[in-house]
Amino acid sequence: MPWRNSKPSSQSSAADPASEAVLDYQEALAFLDGHIGLGVRPGLERMRAFLDLLANPQLAYPIIHITGSNGKTSTARMVASILSAHGLNVGTFTSPHLERVEERLGVDGKHAGAEEFAAAIADIAPFADLLEAESGERPTYFELTAAAAFQWFAERAVDVAVIEVGLGGRLDATNVADGAVAVVTGISKEHVSYLGDTHAEIAREKLAIAKPGSVLITGPLPEEAEKEAARHAETLGIPRRAFGEDFRLGATSMAVGGWLVDIDGVYETYPDLYLPLHGRFQTRNLAVAVAAVEELFGRAVGEEPLREGVANATSPGRLEVIDRQPLIIVDGSHNDEGMEVLASALKEEFPPLEWTVVFGVLGDKDLPSMLRRLDGTIAAVVATEADSERAVPAAQIADVARRELGDGVTIEAVPRVADAVRRGVELAGEEGGVLATGSLYVAGEARPVAKLLAQER
Repeated sequence: MPWRNSKPSSQSSAADPASEAVLDYQEALAFLDGHIGLGVRPGLERMRAFLDLLANPQLAYPIIHITGSNGKTSTARMVASILSAHGLNVGTFTSPHLERVEERLGVDGKHAGAEEFAAAIADIAPFADLLEAESGERPTYFELTAAAAFQWFAERAVDVAVIEVGLGGRLDATNVADGAVAVVTGISKEHVSYLGDTHAEIAREKLAIAKPGSVLITGPLPEEAEKEAARHAETLGIPRRAFGEDFRLGATSMAVGGWLVDIDGVYETYPDLYLPLHGRFQTRNLAVAVAAVEELFGRAVGEEPLREGVANATSPGRLEVIDRQPLIIVDGSHNDEGMEVLASALKEEFPPLEWTVVFGVLGDKDLPSMLRRLDGTIAAVVATEADSERAVPAAQIADVARRELGDGVTIEAVPRVADAVRRGVELAGEEGGVLATGSLYVAGEARPVAKLLAQER
């Protein structure tokens, strides 16, 4: 057991095993890593039993619960920023992390520090062991981080928590919580082995986070998913606010470092909001975020706090510019739809460049289709693989790239992401651009290397 007692055994309490748990940061990581091999195990019974042992901390505060094929992390961060600007103490749980696991847990726009994160894991580690002893069930890595977030937020007495789904919705560990507001940012075909291979099937999985008593917010949806959303809300007898119908984007225009946006919200119109993020798609995420906050309040949001919250919004690893010469961007697009909007954003917002793409994906993605989305913008591909057992080998990616992109594109395989980024910068030269993408894991590993290279210049 990687946690250790802080008190003599004579002071132990079977009723409160957490009172004895102390972990340093490395021990916390080791405890989590010991659960990696359990993989993805959809289902809520184990998580419910786990949280019962913790006295159900997820019931201590209202929750905005967010799922979607793309945009859910950015939307969660926007929602949290807007709520914080209204003076609320806001917890956020997002995944996966970019560079460090403690990024998953945040309060008021700052993720947990190493010591705070270790303490949060220490709080739940004995209960995870107790669950295993009593039932034979071991929580997964994701379940442990989600439980730590729920518990940490309760201890910090947050006013509201913004919780991002890990995978799907219906059987995701976060779905033990009942969100006051349930958000589906969008639907595209992903994780088909878990969620289904049609928009309708995937929508049903994600819409399951909306429950009796909640308000359902939906972003732009394919027709099949739209019908499922309407049906789900009607069956539950809950309000639904749909993008393009109950709330929408008004005028949008590019600004320095972002966008100037008018939002026609559910309750009010909010003109001239400055969103300091690249990618037109982020303006749609903003509209969804504003509607979610409005429905949490049950009214229009305050104009000045809204402006402040939007202006403070960040989205690390999403069309994030790390350096300018060469232009280095990291982006966590990880599916077909994400690649399509990424390619559109590159053409719309950045100067015409010969892009060197540092590209890696996980094994459940449509690799050929993702590469084709970027065709026409790529001068070179440096195929790579993130530090994940699910990563597609760099050599395999390179073979697919040669087949899909043709002879006019330089293609190399460099397995380590850090080395691939350095090679990408060499190939691009000062006049080119480097884009690290294909997976949040690739973006996360590329980000610190790109920052270091920028500092060295």
